[in-house]
Amino acid sequence: MITAEVILAASEGANPLIPNWWEILVTGVAFAVLLYVVKKFIAPAFEKSYTDRVEAIEGGIEKAEEAQAEANALLEQYKAQLSEARTEANSIRETAREEGAQILADLKAKAAEESARITAQAQVQIESERVAAVNSLRIEVGTLATSLAGKIVGEALDDDARSNRVVERFLSDLENQQNAGVSN
Repeated sequence: MITAEVILAASEGANPLIPNWWEILVTGVAFAVLLYVVKKFIAPAFEKSYTDRVEAIEGGIEKAEEAQAEANALLEQYKAQLSEARTEANSIRETAREEGAQILADLKAKAAEESARITAQAQVQIESERVAAVNSLRIEVGTLATSLAGKIVGEALDDDARSNRVVERFLSDLENQQNAGVSN
């Protein structure tokens, strides 16, 4: 479509590719005013916004680095406490083992002492019972030997001295025969 201006300009002999000088002037003034407004008001607002964002980001990064450093320090502290707790637990466990071994050794020693005491007491009791049995047997054998000798001889051997001599001689002969039998 051809406009009226193009037709008017073609009739005047002006070149449509070259603008008019007043259009250039108006456009230049409008561009200068726009450039002034952008430079005076808009650019500083953008710059301030950009600076605030940069500071906020850098502050956030610094805070994150501080938080990371604090977290690492707490982690190291936790690891140290954990290691210390493990060492203490091992120490307590080892002490308990040693105490258990000591208690066991003490109980074994007490049991051995008690066993030795009971054995010694039993030996003493056995010896005293053996002596009592031997004495009882001597008296019984003596009585039997006296009554047997009295029946053989035909007279009563009620005399204590005589009966004791007979019993002693009989027992010594019996022991000699036993010792001779064991020797062979």
